[in-house]
Amino acid sequence: MEHLLEQKKNEDVSKLFDEISPKYDFLNHFLSFGIDKIWRKKLIKLVRNEQPSRILDVATGTADLAIYAARYIENTHISGIDISKKMLEVGEQKIKLLNLHPRIELIQVPAEKITFPDNTFDAAMVAFGVRNFEYLEGGISEMLRIIKPGKRIFILEFSKPRGVMKPLYMFYFKVMLPLFGRIISRNKLAYSYLRDSVIEFPHDKAFLDIMQRCGCTNTYQRRLTGGIATIYVGQK
Repeated sequence: MEHLLEQKKNEDVSKLFDEISPKYDFLNHFLSFGIDKIWRKKLIKLVRNEQPSRILDVATGTADLAIYAARYIENTHISGIDISKKMLEVGEQKIKLLNLHPRIELIQVPAEKITFPDNTFDAAMVAFGVRNFEYLEGGISEMLRIIKPGKRIFILEFSKPRGVMKPLYMFYFKVMLPLFGRIISRNKLAYSYLRDSVIEFPHDKAFLDIMQRCGCTNTYQRRLTGGIATIYVGQK
């Protein structure tokens, strides 16, 4: 029964992102006031330190993070995977316009069933997609499986700020974000799902503990913009 529920989540998430794919990039930047671009660049700087020749971008969506990697990391090839066919189609269009096809490939496959062999990549990364995994620990374990020993996985995800920012953030996230998302995307569920998935998702030490249970060592986190988002890093 648990497996069936997880499979149903994957199907629902895929359908949801298929429906909002034409406006996904605009909404991402609009609803985050453009700060998501800064967060992605910070993640890529950490990945670049690994001097990777091959990178796996999990839950790549419209390939924003993969494109950043191609721009800011020299001599690297990026494989992006996602469950949403239409999100990948948008990503393919962007890659074609930027003439990045030789360096970026996109594949429709879930995070829990990555089709690459063990020890293939020099780094694996995911931005704002780990909470959509059908099975969280399974997805993280797969990211570890396909990277080489001693290499790292990098996870950028929303988290919950502390102090004076928390009540303002929660009001925006619970009320304004679903409202704007519904008006612009014309999908009443999409940004309510985003709100709920972020609120329910483990963060800080709870998420680091999950990474360690999956086999990560030398884990650490870097909170961004007062804790609105966090980068988590773990080593194989």
